[in-house]
Amino acid sequence: MTSTASSTDSTDSTDHRQGQAPPDQRPSWQQRLRRFGYAAESSADVRERLVPPFAQPSPRLWQVLGLPPLWADRIARWSSWGGPLLVTLLAGVLRFWHLGSPKAVIFDETYYAKDAWAVVHRGFEVNWDKNANDVILSSGGHVTIPADAAYVVHPPVGKYVIGLGELIFGFDPFGWRFMTAVLGTLSVLLLCRIGRRIFRSTFLGCLAGALMAVDGLAFVMSRTSLLDGVLMFFVLAAFGCLVVDRDRAREKLAAALPADAHGRHRPDPHIAETTRLGWRPWRWAAGLMLGLAIGTKWNGLYILVAFCLMAVVWDVGSRKVAGARRPYLAVLKRDTGLAFLATVPVALVTYLVSWTGWILSATDGKGGYYRNWAATDGKGGSWTWLFPDWWRSLWHYEHEVYEFHTHLTSPHTYQSNPWSWLVLGRPVSYFYESPAPGKDGCPTDAGEKCAREVLAIGTPLLWWGACFAILYVLWRWLFRRDWRAGAIACGIAAGYLPWFMYQERTIFLFYAVVFLPFLCLAVAMMIGALVGPPGSSDTRRVAGATGAGVLVLLIAWNFIYFFPLYTGQAIPIDDWRSRMWLDTWV
Repeated sequence: MTSTASSTDSTDSTDHRQGQAPPDQRPSWQQRLRRFGYAAESSADVRERLVPPFAQPSPRLWQVLGLPPLWADRIARWSSWGGPLLVTLLAGVLRFWHLGSPKAVIFDETYYAKDAWAVVHRGFEVNWDKNANDVILSSGGHVTIPADAAYVVHPPVGKYVIGLGELIFGFDPFGWRFMTAVLGTLSVLLLCRIGRRIFRSTFLGCLAGALMAVDGLAFVMSRTSLLDGVLMFFVLAAFGCLVVDRDRAREKLAAALPADAHGRHRPDPHIAETTRLGWRPWRWAAGLMLGLAIGTKWNGLYILVAFCLMAVVWDVGSRKVAGARRPYLAVLKRDTGLAFLATVPVALVTYLVSWTGWILSATDGKGGYYRNWAATDGKGGSWTWLFPDWWRSLWHYEHEVYEFHTHLTSPHTYQSNPWSWLVLGRPVSYFYESPAPGKDGCPTDAGEKCAREVLAIGTPLLWWGACFAILYVLWRWLFRRDWRAGAIACGIAAGYLPWFMYQERTIFLFYAVVFLPFLCLAVAMMIGALVGPPGSSDTRRVAGATGAGVLVLLIAWNFIYFFPLYTGQAIPIDDWRSRMWLDTWV
């Protein structure tokens, strides 16, 4: 994931390395002398390698659209935020449309919606009656919260997030889905801006966000009160903070480099190895986001490790481009200490703070589960005096949770192996009903019962296209040393590969939503390459743009086609069967 490869300077292409003329444009005498070790002096300013400029749309585009230069300049200036906001508006309209439907407790909402209500009122989860779901729906959420603490296996942050929506809008389906819809919508905005920053292209950034806006899995998870959508938001936010931090650090290095007699900035070993980059607030923000991710689900720990390593590699690449002869040693001396402090301790402190409600609960057996363990079963021991009771009780609780997660093998109808996730081998049905004609939206002329389902499955053509995009990204990273491809690959690997260590565990396809944004970035990068690099012939550009446009339109059509299955709309059973493309989807 070296950062020596530059970003694209084209609006719609990623297949270009800045500052290096194509071989056919170099003087022939330079090409002949290269075999003897001659290297022509680069005319590129090293500042442009450290901080590549953002792409500007070609003037030909405005000419085709018939826009005067003044309007073209305004559109280009406002598009950096205008484009992402328009894509986000589309995503928001889709996600909030009939958000309270189905008016039911679907799939694991039976746990998290009720846990969230208890957490925001009591500070810990409780045991609900078996008929609690029916009572909640029939009474409009006016129920008494039980007193007995419940044993749960996920930290509280995600439940606090869900509970915030319940406090605002009530203890009903709209209320407990509101915050996941908000975060799902904001994730699209984050992805647009992140994609724009790493590709240096507003078009490709908006394309990545638009792809996630029309992905079925992201859509369903945004309309369901489960924890994984919340986790995805915090992971993406942490990644975005690190990307901004990378740019800020490189800007400081670029500003410190001296100019030569021609006004060009050249690498300087002394400056590259000794310049301090300050406290780097965006890295501290990343640590906070990673702590919230871990406080939502424990697999955020793997993300923390991967992102910290990625950030160190980015620092090494930055100092190397600036001229450092020993970039690893320079990073070890100047960056590693603060980098560790800003991420790992901040994340762990954030995680501990998220347990405040449980820590402050009663210790007489009426507080959170295991809250009184240190005072009862945990008495004795040689070193117990070193740690307060709440710490030892929480440590015991976490140990029990770890044992649960590593030994969970109970079979489930919709469990799947991670090998099948990218091809959508086994989606999860969150809700299914078979209404009779004339009821619950089933057409009166349907002839037989309809199908009404909420199916957690990605937009198939997007995910199947992402399989090829991953191969392209790996090629760009391994053979072109493209830092953007490395960053995308890191995000996918951090969210995906750890699950292969738990193939015997009961796991589900919807866990993949955590690395879905990086799949969208990979597809956007591949589409940029399809359009063609700068300098391509008009024929190549037209062919590439046509192919890319067809792919994007097919993905959008695929989302529309499966839309009834994402929203629980009643459709004739034959229409439902026509959408079951694989036998394993039933």
